[in-house]
Amino acid sequence: MIRLIDNPNSLPQISHARTPHHLLNGIITPNGLHFNVNHGGVPNIDPGKHKLLIHGLVKRPLVFTVEALSRYPMISRINFLECGGNSTPLFSNAPPQATVQQIHGFASCSDWTGVPLAVLLDEAGVDPKARWFVAEGADAPHLSRSIPLDKAFDDAIVALYQNGERLMPGNGYPMRLFLPGWEGNMNTKYLRRIKLTDGPAQTYHEAHTYTDPLPNGKSFQFYFVQEVKSFITTPSPGVGPKAPGYVEITGVAYSGNGRITKVMVSADGGKSWGEAALQGTPLPKAFTRFRMPWQWNGGPAVLQSRAWDEAGNVQPTRAEFIAARGETKSPVSWQSFPSHHFNAVTSWAVDPKGEVTNVYA
Repeated sequence: MIRLIDNPNSLPQISHARTPHHLLNGIITPNGLHFNVNHGGVPNIDPGKHKLLIHGLVKRPLVFTVEALSRYPMISRINFLECGGNSTPLFSNAPPQATVQQIHGFASCSDWTGVPLAVLLDEAGVDPKARWFVAEGADAPHLSRSIPLDKAFDDAIVALYQNGERLMPGNGYPMRLFLPGWEGNMNTKYLRRIKLTDGPAQTYHEAHTYTDPLPNGKSFQFYFVQEVKSFITTPSPGVGPKAPGYVEITGVAYSGNGRITKVMVSADGGKSWGEAALQGTPLPKAFTRFRMPWQWNGGPAVLQSRAWDEAGNVQPTRAEFIAARGETKSPVSWQSFPSHHFNAVTSWAVDPKGEVTNVYA
């Protein structure tokens, strides 16, 4: 299993493809293995005709072609991108039996290159009354999201390239909005319009699809930052240890609030912990690869990882997360989206045969 694609003919319906983390190493996801979620299939866009309009509360509405944007000075950012629906099968009160790709495959990390959105807005001239902007795509449903204007002047870019080559069609060709560290669906693909406003637009996807019910009967809305998180990629279901002896436990950690500062790993379900080695120098809002040597004695084990970021945030335990966010009362398929933004500690159980399953510990 390398790619899980459920709409290979790009019909105007929702489609998904997940990153096979169990086959990868390092922190960069190859373009062809980057996850994608498209709410209306992949549109067939002629880059020579595609245009980006910036309007609303600006002094000079502007229109940019792809060729015009290509003339601007560009910057590159190595950042992760994560769907709000990543890992959501784990909201189930019974652990779903699925692979790391099926559970955590809606997260990837790339080198994104494009034009800082702030440069384009400065050229248009921002009205002092503007506080938000609405980004709209050229896909079939014209998916749009409202975004606080401060993010535009922080680190947002209009991305044209991914890992040094033009964007893949499933990831927004010929241009997309990229908001480092923020919820995936806000990073509008096939970007065609940015409207500056004095408040959020309450579009369909932000008022309905990407709101999260809470145990107290209320809901999260405008959940922006993807919080600190980690998961073990190997060993994992289908790629367990072959025999007792030395095994490397490895995985990725990331946070929309900055750099990863520490990852702890346990092989006994959280009874004891050791600090993992972080590969290279951790980058802000990017995957950090962690590694831990493990001497497996051939007995049962439960593997966990827990991450900290530079803002002082720590990945919650499952008990802490469920107390705050709730869980479903029946098993959930790995294809389901009962809620969003699951970032709790997860667990893989290893049996004496070296087979790995998903457990709650």
